[in-house]
Amino acid sequence: MKFSIQKELPLISVVLLPFIYLKYVWNDLPQKVPVHWNLQGEIDRYGSKMELWLIPILLPLLSYIIFLIVPHIDPKGKIKNMGAKYGHLKMWVTLLMSVISIFILYTIKNQPGSSPDYIIPLLGVLLLIFGNYFQTLKANYFIGIRTPWTLENEMVWKRTHRIAGKLWFVGGLVILLGSSILDGQISIKFALGIISLIGLFPILYSYLLFRKLKNPA
Repeated sequence: MKFSIQKELPLISVVLLPFIYLKYVWNDLPQKVPVHWNLQGEIDRYGSKMELWLIPILLPLLSYIIFLIVPHIDPKGKIKNMGAKYGHLKMWVTLLMSVISIFILYTIKNQPGSSPDYIIPLLGVLLLIFGNYFQTLKANYFIGIRTPWTLENEMVWKRTHRIAGKLWFVGGLVILLGSSILDGQISIKFALGIISLIGLFPILYSYLLFRKLKNPA
C-alpha cells in the first residue's frame, strides 16, 4: 500500500474540514467552553477553547494516521491483502470521525448548554461500518476481535468475525432505532448496554470455539 498524495488528497481534505471549521468559528467562541459531559448529558468540565483543537486531532487525524501506518507494521501482512476494502474502511471511519468532530464543535458554538446527543446515533453508524467489514478482515494484531484464541487459530478468527459482524451490524441498527425513540439519558444507557453485549459476546464465543476445536468431543 504505497502512499500516493493524489489518491489520499480527498481523504486528507476530509481530515482538514473540522480544523477549517474550528478556525472559521474561533473568534466567535468564548474563552471558556464545555469540554466534557457526564452520562446524564450534563456538562461536568469547562476548559480553554485551545483544548478544542484536540477534537479534530484525536478523532479524524489520529484515525487517518493509524489507518496509514497499520498496513506497514502488521507483522503478518494480512491487512494488505484486504486491498480496496481496507481503503473503504479507512475512508468511512475517517469521514465519520470528521463528521463527529464538526458536530461537537458546532454544538459547543451554537448550543453550549446542551449535550451532544447525536453522538449516540453516530456511534450506531460506526458499528454498522465495522460490522459490515468484519467478515472481510484477515487475522491481524490491530483491527478486529483480537483475543488470544482468534490470533492463535485462523478458523476461530473467521467464525468469530462472521458472527461479530452480524452482531455489530444489528447492534448499530438497534442503537440508531433506540436513539430515535428514547430520551437522552435512557438512550445513552441503552446504547452502552448494547455495546457491552456485542463487545463481550464475541470474546466469549472465541474462547468457547477455540476450546471446542482443540478438544473435540
